[in-house]
Amino acid sequence: MKKVKILGSGCAKCSQLADAVNAVIAAEGIDASVEKIEDLQQIMEYNVLSTPALVVDEKVVCKGRIPSHEEIKELLTAKPHSCCCGTHGSKEKNGGSCC
Repeated sequence: MKKVKILGSGCAKCSQLADAVNAVIAAEGIDASVEKIEDLQQIMEYNVLSTPALVVDEKVVCKGRIPSHEEIKELLTAKPHSCCCGTHGSKEKNGGSCC
């Protein structure tokens, strides 16, 4: 299950982001829990200065704007990457080197 957090003070844009995220989750059948964080101290822990912000599995993936339906879908369904070169820790690919 994805853990999704909406960071913001409770303003109209923060509510719009929450509504958009919930709509994508419902439309796409994504297994996710959504939590709204309005406490400024908690928001600052994510090093976010511009709200609303979207956090997926404890990673800030969007801040300061409301992404489109398609972008939200991509952000919620993206697989975590183990290695930037795509070898997932295997040195046998990419000429014997891994980042």
